[in-house]
Amino acid sequence: MWGALVPLAIFIVLLYFISLDKIVLLITFLTPLAINFQDMELGFGISIPTEPLMIGVLIFFIVKLLYEGKYDNKILRHPLTVAILFYLIWMFFTSITSEIPMVSFKSLLSKLWFIVPFYFFAILMFKKYTNVKLFVWLYAIPFLGVIFYTLINHSIRGFDEESGHWVMTPFYNDHTAYGAILALFLPLLFMFSINKKYNFSTRVVSFVFFFIFALAIVLSYSRAAWISLAISLVVFIIVLFKIKFRWVVMSLVVLFSLFFTFQQQILDRLEQNQQDSSANLTEHVRSIYNISSNASNLERINRWQSAIRMFHERPFWGWGPGTYQFLYAPFQMSQEKTIISTNAGDLGNAHSEYIGPLAESGILGMLSVMIVFSLAVYYGLKVYRKASDIEVKMISLAIVLGLISYFIHGFLNNFLDSDKASVPVWGFMAIIIALDLYHSNKLEKNA
Repeated sequence: MWGALVPLAIFIVLLYFISLDKIVLLITFLTPLAINFQDMELGFGISIPTEPLMIGVLIFFIVKLLYEGKYDNKILRHPLTVAILFYLIWMFFTSITSEIPMVSFKSLLSKLWFIVPFYFFAILMFKKYTNVKLFVWLYAIPFLGVIFYTLINHSIRGFDEESGHWVMTPFYNDHTAYGAILALFLPLLFMFSINKKYNFSTRVVSFVFFFIFALAIVLSYSRAAWISLAISLVVFIIVLFKIKFRWVVMSLVVLFSLFFTFQQQILDRLEQNQQDSSANLTEHVRSIYNISSNASNLERINRWQSAIRMFHERPFWGWGPGTYQFLYAPFQMSQEKTIISTNAGDLGNAHSEYIGPLAESGILGMLSVMIVFSLAVYYGLKVYRKASDIEVKMISLAIVLGLISYFIHGFLNNFLDSDKASVPVWGFMAIIIALDLYHSNKLEKNA
């Protein structure tokens, strides 16, 4: 039976030589359907079939660059590209100084096969404007299949909160990763459904996708996804009503000042909240700020505290990329551990896109991540302001809102070590740069 796949394998190999962009688009389509295989004894995990295909793109693209000896200098000089290169270079240095170099270099290599195909190569692919929308739909359509699979499994169990955590497996590890990607795509689907440049049938299909994705977010019981979407909505209102940046900064200063002024009263109030996760949406929302008895919330705090202690011990170089989950156990305090705490390094990482790098790559590791994320938002909003074409404006704003939802989500979870999140997140950043460099100063004839 496996012999029947030989012609398909030969066809895919030929595509590497004649049309690498088709491989990248194929990977995009397969990513929501890919399944992760992990061997904890070997410390090895890989997503099939996407990551082997990404490794192929990485190799072929590097060989192509070496053979041709050129790459678009406009991309290399772009501040976001410079920030990403610094992020990767610093990962390389901290892999050399790592406590477990083998783990760190494997982590760096995996970052390369995510970032090179879906940022450095994808920008070139997005010079062709139609590939921007094609990329979005090639992820969204198979993801819709995963949503139906999840909803059917969930309905069999009465849409209860507990099963809502795992019914999306084996395609997504849990409801947090699933919810993060739903939130990432929701602004784009909304934009597609209201853009009058599209015909009626396109807008209807887009609205159906938007409605199903929104329903899936509600039934995911992912509190982090709900918070991130709410903040994205606030940003949308700020942009829509053209509220001056200084007023936003002043409002944040006031909020932080009030928090620090009344922090003891606020903490006392939070500690009185005993509401645990629940199928009742109101109760589930209340459980977001339960820091006295909710195991999920308390375990996050335990992981963050452990990461900060690791940072204090090695503030500059860190412990090495990818090593947190193998090294944080001794940094846990008994009074902070929960019923789901572990010393085995088998239940995930620091649960933060920012605190994780702080422990693994030191202060510059965290700053490099924050700079990359900030520049992505800045240049996305810049494209929105200066673009001549209304569709380019709307797509750039929708992508920024989606990325903001992920970056906010990143305070509570981290998924950029998986293909499920890396493909759209790095791909969306590539779209922003392509729009900025090639599409924002001219009118396009878009279908």
